[in-house]
Amino acid sequence: MSAQIIDGRVVAAEIREQIGRDVARFAAQSGVTPHLAAVLVGDDPASAVYVRNKQRACEKTGILSTLHRLPAETTEAELLELIATLNAAADVHGILVQLPLPSQINEQTVLDAVTPLKDVDCFHAENVGLMVQGRPRFLPCTPHGVQQLLIAAGTQVAGAHAVVLGRSEIVGKPMAMMLVQRGEAANATVTICHSLTKNLAEITCQADILIAAIGKANFVTADMVKPGAVVIDVGINRVDDKLVGDVDFESIKEVASAITPVPGGVGPMTIAMLLRNTLTAAQLR
Repeated sequence: MSAQIIDGRVVAAEIREQIGRDVARFAAQSGVTPHLAAVLVGDDPASAVYVRNKQRACEKTGILSTLHRLPAETTEAELLELIATLNAAADVHGILVQLPLPSQINEQTVLDAVTPLKDVDCFHAENVGLMVQGRPRFLPCTPHGVQQLLIAAGTQVAGAHAVVLGRSEIVGKPMAMMLVQRGEAANATVTICHSLTKNLAEITCQADILIAAIGKANFVTADMVKPGAVVIDVGINRVDDKLVGDVDFESIKEVASAITPVPGGVGPMTIAMLLRNTLTAAQLR
């Protein structure tokens, strides 16, 4: 029997509808429209698509979105100057710096320059620290989106063994930390695996919930998945002009109890959680 397909597009649409109602209510009460400023440096086609999708989502929920497009030769100092301006702008509530940045710019320096109150990606050390302590100002967009998908699928997370493949600052580390916290879609026993993990398949086969975020196309195969596991595929890889995830979807859907597709799984949820954080940032101001 094939796995339940966890449709991120459907779940994200429902969440965006609720955010739209919350934005309208907030704007009516406060007279303030939440405003997200996006910064795009260079002409990377994938980044341009991501930013455009985020802008469209903002428009549909009543959030104001402004794009600051800078040439690829922009210096780090010039970018930091723009961020300082956006930090000081009273009518800007969230700042999104689209990654990756050109090689002449230090990404960590730039992300650290965004004021924590406008850090709607939850990349700043202050916001990461608050999240780790279980008292988040914002939640990282992709891991939070994964949690919402687990809730939508009716997954029993509390007490489950969750294995996270990947240890990036954007997905792997925060995902593991959020799953181990007390709260909804949490209270799991968590194992983090990475490129130097020994006997990887032995560990992944123990997972009740397997979250793949390693950036390698079709890396996870059916023999690495416990029958009945819930598999969340965060990866987005382009192979022969086709988008595929980090897991071999066709074979694993015959083993897992539930699985996310690529595209249409985690991606739409990341954008929905960005909108939620932007509204939260406006409310905090």
